[in-house]
Amino acid sequence: MHIEVRDLNKWFGDYHAVRQMNFSIETGQLIGLLGPSGGGKTSVLRMLAGLEQPDGGEIIFHGRVMNQVPPQERGIGFVFQHYALFKHMTVFDNVAFGLTIKKWPKDRIRTRVMELLELTGLAGTEKRYPHQLSGGQRQRVAFARALAPEPQLLLLDEPFAAIDAKIRKELRTWLKSLIERVGITSIFVTHDQDEAIEVADEIMIIQQGQLEQKGTPWDIYKSPETPFVAEFIGESTILDHVASLKGFETAAAWTESKALIRPEYIEVGKIGELPLKSACERGVVKALHFRGSEWLVEVTVADLPLKTYRPLEREVLKIGEEVDVLVHRVYMFSDEDHWVQENALKEDPMPIHI
Repeated sequence: MHIEVRDLNKWFGDYHAVRQMNFSIETGQLIGLLGPSGGGKTSVLRMLAGLEQPDGGEIIFHGRVMNQVPPQERGIGFVFQHYALFKHMTVFDNVAFGLTIKKWPKDRIRTRVMELLELTGLAGTEKRYPHQLSGGQRQRVAFARALAPEPQLLLLDEPFAAIDAKIRKELRTWLKSLIERVGITSIFVTHDQDEAIEVADEIMIIQQGQLEQKGTPWDIYKSPETPFVAEFIGESTILDHVASLKGFETAAAWTESKALIRPEYIEVGKIGELPLKSACERGVVKALHFRGSEWLVEVTVADLPLKTYRPLEREVLKIGEEVDVLVHRVYMFSDEDHWVQENALKEDPMPIHI
């Protein structure tokens, strides 16, 4: 299903929940709606489903305006955050529920349900009740039930929120694989950026009812279009004064600008370990955090607090140790503009506008 949204607005009393939102989604894409709580993600999802009525704008499915079309006629499957399974029904009856309401023939219902249980890894559980299943299995039942009526659009409202961390990670991979096999246009709400980056073909970042940016996870990470996106995606440090760092002296001319520095923009090493020694700063290690595959190092340079990563295979640094720090680039932004500024002491001293 191809989706187009034009100038979408939603008010809840005096609160403007969704503001003049515009976007399109191609058939078969898996889209993640990402942003802080209360930003408007679920409101967008519910308007697409027909569970909330827009106060302005149009929702268009395959060229047809859907604003007045009731939910049951939109060709949508909806997966809720807390499963919403019928406790008194077996797995088979839960998955078959929508098909029974639509009065499908019994033999066709059975074929469809057993097909979906096989697809979702639930074969053999059809006679169990929800309380006899794990959290991950219950969520798979919810997916199967939503897919049963062969919808053209699948909507998921924080589908992994009620599941423990280990199972949640397993289900992310499973969901992406499932959607690719089924080929259905899908949109899921999340406030977990790792989840969105791992699962989604494209991410829509929403905050305060506005669409900040839409693009692939990589494009959004490397080329943020707004200061909010730059700060929201990944770990970073915001600095008011970056001109004191070697290679960034020209930043003093941009008095209204701030700088965002991500950990991967920085190298840290023992004295003399790093290349480009003329561009290195002297810093002091303030904290070390073991991240499993690497160290997160907090270091102070010229009274500026920075964070960077250090591989496990290199010699472990110590808190209080003096180190060399090389800042490769910073993300500069103001109210009017934003760009990536490379260290002037490296080969490419020119700012790259994005």
